[in-house]
Parts: sequence; C-alpha cells; structure tokens
Amino acid sequence: MIKIVFASNNKNKIAEIQQLLPSTISILSLEEIGCFEEIPETADTIEGNAILKANYVKEKFGLDCFADDTGLEIVALNGEPGVYSARYAGEQKDANENMNKVLHNLQSHKNRAAQFKTVITLNYKGQQKSFTGIVKGAITEEKSGDKGFGYDPIFKPTGYEETFAELSAETKNKISHRGLATQQLISFLNDL
Repeated sequence: MIKIVFASNNKNKIAEIQQLLPSTISILSLEEIGCFEEIPETADTIEGNAILKANYVKEKFGLDCFADDTGLEIVALNGEPGVYSARYAGEQKDANENMNKVLHNLQSHKNRAAQFKTVITLNYKGQQKSFTGIVKGAITEEKSGDKGFGYDPIFKPTGYEETFAELSAETKNKISHRGLATQQLISFLNDL
C-alpha cells in the first residue's frame, strides 16, 4: 500500500483523484497532514505551479507527495485563462464568475476551440517526475450540466455532445486531462 500526500484541499479534486486511484494507493489531503495555509501559486506556467506545490509539501513536511495544476486554454483568447484559470474573474476563485467572463470574452469569436491541461508533479523517494494530460474540445455558448466543477459546464470534449458537467464521473475520468495525467502517475508508481 502506497500512502502519499495529494497537495490539495479542493474537495472536488481530491474526490476525483481518489476515484481514479487503485486501492493500492491511498492519498492524504493537505488538511490531514496539518497544512492549512494556501500554498503560493506564483509561477507563470501550469507546470511551474505544480512543481511549487509539490516542493512546498516536501520541504515543509518532508513527505512524499504529488500536486497538480490545471488550466483551461482557449485558442481565441490567446491561451487564456491558462495558469490564471482559478482566479480568472478575481481572487475569490468563483467558478460561475470565471465561466461568465469566458463566455463574455468569447461573444465575438467563432473559434471556440479550447483544451484543458493538467500537470501532476510527483516528489517520491528522492525523485521528481511530471505527468501531463491534455483533452481538446470547445467552449459552449452557455452553461449546461450540474456535475463536475470549475469550467465543466462550458467545456465540451471533442467527440462528445455533452459538456464535462453532463457526463458521468466514470466517463469524464476516462477522458479528462486530470484522468490522463493520473493514469500516467499510477503507471509510474506501479512500475516502482
């Protein structure tokens, strides 16, 4: 049994990752290790933020861990919101306000192509590895669905008629950016 810290207090993200992991891998949240402070995400890339968070836990608590950072990258908005996805409409990190800003900024654009990108950085037994998952799709004209979190109600993955917020958790986890990056993490840990 591998017990490892997942450097997050986002309950939605923790639940999603836990569903993806086999029973041989158990995760602890930041709260469970006594880390209540907000880990600074000051890098200007998604990769950089994942590394910052993973290193923070390793340096402050001395525990093996992994951290992720995710961004929604929209072609017509030159890759925005990207690394600023959580705070796109302000520091309050409000998902509805973030989605409203995206929909507003895309009003005059025909090209609605976008992708979600997740980078997971693992600090484990003295090694650091990163895993990247990308899912391509498009931004819808309006919000649809009540599952998932974040930008899920306005992101329709390529090959599907539903948004992430309309798909079952099982389907989303198979095809999502976080699911793809997590599969690589699991393969790596299983091969040790």
